[in-house]
Amino acid sequence: MSLPARPLLPETAPFASEQIGLLNRVMAETSLEQRSWLSGFLAGYAAATAPAALQPASAPAQRPLTILFLTESGNAEGIAADARKAAARSGFKGRLVDAAEVTPADLAAVESLLVIASTWGEGDPPERAVPFYRALMAGDAPRLEGLHYAVLALGDTSYVNFCETGKRIDARLEELGAKRTAERIDCDLDFEEPATTWVASALKRLDELVPRPAGDGADVIHVDFQGAPVASTWSKSNPFAAEIQEHVNLNGSRSDKETIHLELSLAGSGLTFEPGDSIGIVPENDPAMVAAVLEAARLDGDAVFGAASIATALARDFDITSLTRTVVEAYARLTGDGELEALVAGQDLAAYLAGRQIVDLLADYPNTLSAEQLAGILRKLPPRLYSVASSLKAHPDEAHLLVGRVRYESLGRERHGVASAHVADRLRTGDRVGIYVKPNKYFRLPADPDRAVIMIGPGTGVAPFRAFLQERQAVGAKGRTWLFFGDRRYSHDFLYQLDWQEMKADGALSRIDVAFSRDQPEKVYVQHRMWQRRAELFAWLEDGAHLYVCGDEKAMAKDVDATLRRIVIDAGGRSDDQAEAYVADLKRAGRYQRDVY
Repeated sequence: MSLPARPLLPETAPFASEQIGLLNRVMAETSLEQRSWLSGFLAGYAAATAPAALQPASAPAQRPLTILFLTESGNAEGIAADARKAAARSGFKGRLVDAAEVTPADLAAVESLLVIASTWGEGDPPERAVPFYRALMAGDAPRLEGLHYAVLALGDTSYVNFCETGKRIDARLEELGAKRTAERIDCDLDFEEPATTWVASALKRLDELVPRPAGDGADVIHVDFQGAPVASTWSKSNPFAAEIQEHVNLNGSRSDKETIHLELSLAGSGLTFEPGDSIGIVPENDPAMVAAVLEAARLDGDAVFGAASIATALARDFDITSLTRTVVEAYARLTGDGELEALVAGQDLAAYLAGRQIVDLLADYPNTLSAEQLAGILRKLPPRLYSVASSLKAHPDEAHLLVGRVRYESLGRERHGVASAHVADRLRTGDRVGIYVKPNKYFRLPADPDRAVIMIGPGTGVAPFRAFLQERQAVGAKGRTWLFFGDRRYSHDFLYQLDWQEMKADGALSRIDVAFSRDQPEKVYVQHRMWQRRAELFAWLEDGAHLYVCGDEKAMAKDVDATLRRIVIDAGGRSDDQAEAYVADLKRAGRYQRDVY
C-alpha cells in the first residue's frame, strides 16, 4: 500500500519554493536507511565546511543514562523511547535496554537508571522479561550500591495485583543497595499523561544528583524534523474513523457463540500494519448500561458535564463497567459510607469485586451523586485491541478483524463485553468506528519465507494466522505451514473454514489439525491434537520451524506451553531440565512467540 504524499519541508524552510518541491519529491521516495545515511552525511558535511570560528573544539559530553523496559504489548518500550528523547534534551545520553537482553549483573556498572515496567495478567512480569526478573529477585542477585534509579510501573486496575511487577522491582533495587531518585508511580491504562510528567520529574531529579561534566555548559538545540501532523499519527486519543465494509457473523445459526468478521476501510488514513499487529477499537458503552448507572447514581442524564451531557460522557469517555479496588476506595472516600469503608479495610473486598460491576456498587451503597462526582471515581474508557486478520498485500487499504461477542450472567444481571457488544450489536455495514494501529514487533513471521511455521490459535486466536497465511501466499513463501485450530462444534463454529480449504488447495497451508470440544463426549482441545502429532511436531521444530500461539492466556496458552514441554521430553528424549532449556532457547531465538490475553 503506498503512502499518500505529504510535505516534508515546510514552506518556511530557508529554500526557494522550487527547491522545497524538489527536496520533498526526493525525500518522499527514500527509505529509512537512506534517510539515516543522509542525516549523518549532512552532519559531517556541515562540520567539515563550517567556518573555523563556528566549529566547536569538541562535542559537549553527555551523562550516560540507561532506560530499561519490561514490555509485553509495546507500551513500556514506547514510553522508554520517549524518555530517551526527553533525556537528550536534559543533557543525558540515553541507552534503551530490553530486559529480555540483559541480566541484573549488567546493572552493576550503571550509574543512572530509569525502569519502565509492565505487569502482565495477575501480577506477572512480561514473558520476555521473566529470566531477568527471576534473576533480580534471586538470592544471589548482585549488589547495586552505585546505582541511582527510578521506576515507572504500568498495569491495569481491573487486576487485583495492579502494577505488581514495577512495585517489586522498585523494592528489590532498594534492597540491593541502589538509591531511589524519584518516587515510583503506578499507571493505569490511560498512562500517557502521567508517564510524561513522571519522566520529566525523574530527569530533573537526576540532573540535580548527577553532575554535568566539566565545561558542559553549551546549549544544544534540538530540531523536530517531523513537521506538521500527518495521517500516520492516528492513535487511541486521535483515532481514525474507519468505515465498516463487511460485518458478518461467522458462527452458524445454532451456535451459542457469535463471532463477527469485520472488514474496515483504511482509505485515506495512511495507516499501515504488519501481520501480527493489532488494531485498537475505541468503543462506546451500551446505552442500557449508561441508563442503569445514571439511575443507580440518582443522576439526570441531561446534567451538564463539560461541553456535553453526563450521559454522553459516560457513553464515550468513561469505563462504567470495570469494578476495581481503586473505584471502591474512591467511592468510599467520596460518600463517607461507614459500611463501605469497613469493606475496603477488611478482607472481603476481593470476594465482593468478583462478578460485580460499577452499577452493582452504586446500587448496593446508594448515594446521590453529581456529574462531577460520578466522573471523578471513574477511569477513562480504554480501547480494545484485536489481532489483524488480514494482510495488506492481499487486501490493500483494508483491515480485517475477528471479534468474539462476550455475554454472560452474574448475580442476576446480564453482562456484556463493552467493545464486542458495541461491534456486534450496534455497528453495521456503512457505520464508522474509531481505530488505530498497535504494532507488535514480538509477534512476527520469520524473515526467511522458506522457514516452516506452526500456528496454534483456537477461537478468535486464529485471527493473526489468517494474516500470516495471506502474507505468505502473497509473497510466494515456500516454507511449510501447519495450523492447529479449535472451537466448540465443527458444524457451527469452524471459523474461516472456506479460507483454510482454499489455502490448503493453493498450497499456502500445508496441513491443518482441528479440535472441536463439544462434538464428542470427552472434550478435545488443541493441546490434545499437538500431543497426538508430537513426533511430527518435534521434527518440524528440529528442522527450524517457528512456533506461534495466540489466544487465551489463563487456560489455553498455559496448557499449550505445558504440552510443548511434554513433547520435547517424549519425542525429543530430553529430561525436564533439558526440555525447559530447549523451550527457553526457542524463545531467545524468536522461534516461539505468543500473543496471549
